[in-house]
Amino acid sequence: MIRFEQVSKQFPNGTFAVKSLDFEIKKGEFFVLIGPSGSGKTTTLKMINRLIELSKGWVWINGKKISDYDINELRWNIGYVLQQIALFPHMSIAENIAIVPELVNWDKEKIAARADELLKMVGLDPKEYRNRKPSELSGGQQQRVGVIRALAADPEIILMDEPFSALDPFSREKLQDDLLEIQRKLKKTIVFVTHDMQEALKLGDRICLMKDGEIVQIGTPHEFLTNPVNDFVREFVGIRKFSMSLKELISPVPAGQGFLSDTKTISLSTPVDEVLEHLASFEQISVEDNGKVIGMILRQHALKVMSQYLREGGQIHE
Repeated sequence: MIRFEQVSKQFPNGTFAVKSLDFEIKKGEFFVLIGPSGSGKTTTLKMINRLIELSKGWVWINGKKISDYDINELRWNIGYVLQQIALFPHMSIAENIAIVPELVNWDKEKIAARADELLKMVGLDPKEYRNRKPSELSGGQQQRVGVIRALAADPEIILMDEPFSALDPFSREKLQDDLLEIQRKLKKTIVFVTHDMQEALKLGDRICLMKDGEIVQIGTPHEFLTNPVNDFVREFVGIRKFSMSLKELISPVPAGQGFLSDTKTISLSTPVDEVLEHLASFEQISVEDNGKVIGMILRQHALKVMSQYLREGGQIHE
């Protein structure tokens, strides 16, 4: 779908923003770019729709170099959501949503129906919100409109540059949930920039961690938690903060439910880091204490607990 081949960006002062990037984003994938400030993640994002021109290498979309696309054709097929919501203040919500569909010559009835459909998708009643101005909406509601405006002309690709970082924690979590639901329904190819590892773990199918313009690791959230490639990744993910009791990962065995045939069995004294390694290969683990099964560890439950641990700062439990 989107392929970077030996891509570098060097600015006139000689500084490299990114160096020799090689990776591919699959069709329908939620791909997260993350890293510290200056890592090159936003530059990488902006090269996809040519807001920043690359210095060397090639970016391909659907097997065609982006330099071979008409610039308008390229950008009309790529939705873009910024941290700064950038709704036009003098236009109604429906008019803001209609901008790109009008540019690609959709008829008025189709545009109106699309605006109402998208407003409903993010829980905003069209009758109540379509004719409002952006100033009449909360920050979270404005950002919802920013997201659906990027979807208005049904583009294949959505680029999102730290879209939720300016919001309060409640609005941010709600919008993350909305975005996951939208992605479940529409299966767009989403490239999402964030500096928040918790957000990356929650949203991403795969995560690309960058440092100093280079890729350090690309993998699933599970791979980042269970198989970090070096100390930088461990520290960025926050794995060193995990000093929890194994009991925090254990769920009771539901009445009448057995274990899968390939279930791993461990003892209650097994170190948590060893449990994480087992979860790379097993969906569930049976936990025994003195020869008696006391519960199970489920991969998805363990990921949720550890993500919550990151959110709370990784407090140590004795």
